[in-house]
Amino acid sequence: MTRKAYVGVVGAGLATEAELELAAGVGRLIAEAGAVLVCGGLGGVMDAAARACKEAGGVSLGVLPGDDRLAASRHLTMAVATGMGEARNAIVARTADVLIAVGGEYGTLSEIAFALKMGKPVVGLSTWDLAREELGDPIVRAETPVEAVTKALNLI
Repeated sequence: MTRKAYVGVVGAGLATEAELELAAGVGRLIAEAGAVLVCGGLGGVMDAAARACKEAGGVSLGVLPGDDRLAASRHLTMAVATGMGEARNAIVARTADVLIAVGGEYGTLSEIAFALKMGKPVVGLSTWDLAREELGDPIVRAETPVEAVTKALNLI
């Protein structure tokens, strides 16, 4: 049996139109690659990626902060209600083989940090800058959804 790649898509629940377009492109490409999309399961970047993934015939998994699966994006294939609040960000990072961060707020920053701490690669599209003089930038930068998904899959 071939193991499917699990690609996390993280970003703001209240995203800009540009971020939503990037997220949709990423979601579609993840589906076309035959990978599983993992996200936080709510609105904004998460919803846009899940919607495009669904439209392309893909599979998506939402890891929800609350305890009600009905609060999830209607575009998800599956939703897990954790009841853990923002602590669910660690589950998103642990579940994914690689993360693609699209824009983002502090929740996104925590998912990036968890993934990096766990040794998981992170690809960034217009996201946080974490460069440190002595360490460089731990995020692999991409300019387009195609570049982001290609780099993410190659990093697994």
